[in-house]
This record gives sequence, structure tokens and C-alpha cells, in this order.
Amino acid sequence: MKTIAAVVYETGKPIEIEELDLDGPQAGEVLIRYTHAGLCHSDVHIAHGDLEARLPMVLGHEGAGIIEEVGPGVTRVKVGDHVVCSFIPNCGSCRYCASGQQSICDMGATILEGYLPGERFPISGPRGQYGAMCMLGTFSQYGVIHQNSCVKVDDDLPLEKAVLVGCGVPTGWGAAVNTANVKAGDTVAIYGIGGIGINAVQGARLSGAKNIVAIDPLENKREKAMELGATHAFASAEEAQDKIVELTRGQGADSAILTPGLLTSEIVASGFNAIGKGGTVVVTGLNKLDEQNIELPGSILTLFRKTIKGSLFGDCNPTVDIPKILGLYQSGDLKLDEIITRTYRLDQVNEGYDDLLAGKNVRGVVVHEH
Repeated sequence: MKTIAAVVYETGKPIEIEELDLDGPQAGEVLIRYTHAGLCHSDVHIAHGDLEARLPMVLGHEGAGIIEEVGPGVTRVKVGDHVVCSFIPNCGSCRYCASGQQSICDMGATILEGYLPGERFPISGPRGQYGAMCMLGTFSQYGVIHQNSCVKVDDDLPLEKAVLVGCGVPTGWGAAVNTANVKAGDTVAIYGIGGIGINAVQGARLSGAKNIVAIDPLENKREKAMELGATHAFASAEEAQDKIVELTRGQGADSAILTPGLLTSEIVASGFNAIGKGGTVVVTGLNKLDEQNIELPGSILTLFRKTIKGSLFGDCNPTVDIPKILGLYQSGDLKLDEIITRTYRLDQVNEGYDDLLAGKNVRGVVVHEH
């Protein structure tokens, strides 16, 4: 069958809209009709070359849609099911899934190669085989994906909102709830209020943090942080540091969550300096894989028992946590409608990413036309 998709052929060049060929599902695979896709910063890292991926690649790793066809042996979903796609698949049987660490499932090792198990590429076109970002390629009208990337959701959930729970929402929410283990009364500093940072704010609020300090140079991002639970917001780390010292009577924050578009050594140092004894720095931001951006005084790390932790997918287990987070949305405890700034057609994807990089959007969503 044919599908219209947004493809990156060469880093640093605009994303191109192409008509491509899509195979039917094989064993363990499903055909999904994507209804919505989130504009997440990680796709920019691929397009700009910050993360090295096999090209050409159909971008998009936040997706929601409806199952149209299932291959042999599929048990997780059936035709007609509404699903949110997990950008890290979860097999349920590798050592990491078996120990409750689905966010580092062994199946996720090939997400930047873009093929399904068996090095299968369901998408082809004028330049041969096309990879799919995170084995999903949600910037396509249709996709063939593995059932291990699917999480069934309630039919009455609006997919244009639920789509965000495939990556950005659990990554930020979980960074606070799971990785930082925020507790009632804590002081939390969050550096970068984009699609991940705004949900770290929500996670910290739901965990009962007393002080939630949001740091972002853009006023619209700071305003949104205050709207959704931050107690203080500052344009610079320096301003925030003074307030953190005041709020904690010199003790420092309990945790610092780093969610910038590009992680730098300066941001890491700011977070490290903001936390006090026994505090935790949570790193979710990315940069080039060989970028050396953590250089800190080891003696302070030791003497103050500080901790630095990497967090992927907010240490969430998608089969459990995606429904849990959507339940919080249904009860009104977690906001999704309020973080969507604008929607786009697929052919507006470059405009969407220009808006993201310009800081105009907290979150943008592609609405697929069929």
C-alpha cells in the first residue's frame, strides 16, 4: 500500500514529504493508521545530526492511532483497537523488562537504525529501504510496527491528547516521580520547560513538592510552568540559584531535573550546584553521543553524597505507566490539553519544528489527514 510520510534524507536539510510503499504486517507486527503524531525534540536531533541514525528515515516517535490489520501471532492488540505507541518497545522477557525496567528493553537497541526485528524494513521508496524513527515513523499516514510498541487505550480517550503520552509526558513526569523520587515537601529545580520539562513540573507537583523552581529563558514557557504547578520561575540559572538557597535556608534543592533541548556542561554544573547534600541530578537532555558535557568536582560529589542519574522514558514501564498517566488525565490531575500550543498538517512539519526551535510551542501535534 501507499503512504504519505515525512522523511529526513540528509542532516541539516529540510524534512521532505514523500509517497512511499508500505508492506503488510508479518508475524508479531500490526498495521496502524496513525491519527496523530507529536512534534518532539528528539526528531530534531536526527534531522540536525546530533544523534546519528541510519538514513533515509521516516521521522516521528510519538504516535497514536487505530489498528487496521494484525499479523500472525499478535496477542497484545486486535483490529479496531485505539493505541498509543511507546517509543521504546517492551518485549516483556529480556532481563530488563523482567526486572521492571522496560524503558531499557533490549528491543530498543535498534531505534536509531529504524528496522523491525530481523532487520526488516517495511517501508521502501525511491531511495531503497527507509528506517522508521524508534521503529515507529509516526510522521506517516500508516505504519507497520511491532506489537511490542503498542499500548491499548480506552476508545473514548481523545487520541490528539493521548499521543503525547508516548514519549514526552512520561519522560518528564517519570523523571520527577521515578528517577528523582520526589517526595512531599521537596524542593525541585527543573532546567528547560519544553515538552519534557513541563511534565517534570507536573510530576513534581503530583508528588507533593513544596518548591518547584522552573528555569527557562522564554517568558511563555515560564508562564506555562507557573500555570501547571511551578511555585517560582526564572530566566537564568543564576537567578534561580539565589532563590533556591533562600527557600531552603542554604540547604540546596533535593533534586535538579535537566530537560533542555541540548544538554551542555554549563547546565549540568548549574543543576549540580543547585542540589544540596544527598541531592540528585536527573539528566534527560541529549546532545551528540560523543559530546563530553559532564565535568564536575568529584570531591564535592563524594563529600556531599550527591548523585547524578540518567533517565530514559522517565524510568517508566510503558505497559503500566501509559495507562496510569492517561488515568491521571481522565481524572483531571494531569493536564494535556493545556500543553498543546498548536496543531499542524503533515505537510507543515518543517514549520512545526521551526516553531519548536523558536520556542513558540510547548507542544505541537501533527493531525494526519486520510
